[in-house]
Amino acid sequence: MLDTDFSPNDETVARLFTDARSQNGWLDRDVSNDTLRALWDILKYGPTSANCSPGRFVFVATDEGREKLRPALSGGNLDKTMAAPVCAIIAWDPAFYDQLPQLFPHADARPWFTGSEEIAHETAFRNGTLMGGYLMLAARALGLDVGPMSGFDPKLVEDTFLAERGWKANFLCNIGYGDPSKVFDRLPRLDFDEACVIV
Repeated sequence: MLDTDFSPNDETVARLFTDARSQNGWLDRDVSNDTLRALWDILKYGPTSANCSPGRFVFVATDEGREKLRPALSGGNLDKTMAAPVCAIIAWDPAFYDQLPQLFPHADARPWFTGSEEIAHETAFRNGTLMGGYLMLAARALGLDVGPMSGFDPKLVEDTFLAERGWKANFLCNIGYGDPSKVFDRLPRLDFDEACVIV
């Protein structure tokens, strides 16, 4: 018996997970800057270690921006990214701890990370990746579709879009309104006993 009223057919669960699909093609429909701001205003509330919030996002939403991104894309990701209304560069800030006096004011948390480059890197990358996941769920909650991707040259992306701010690239995610005709068949998932253990 479940401890909640969860149903796998629940509308919210379906929108975020069970009916949602990774997209490979896009309808010719814009995503407004206001929608991207709303996306941030949702995803920023996802939990991170000590509220460190190291995720950083560059929304490539113009023809000029897409042309700058083009050389960094692998062949398999090129056409669908050029057609997407937005490609989000999910990045992370190695100096995230400089924001901790604002984000975690009830303790002096900055020294927790400035004393170890390894701990700072691990914290920034892990929590920045979490924030990338929150971005995808927030986009789906707003009625958008997403298509996360590896298959790009991170150094070229960093040199082109991130170097001025010192951010580091993690992955890319196309955002828009998916073309149902371009979606692949649903792939299998592991069963609970194949992927989980209760101890």
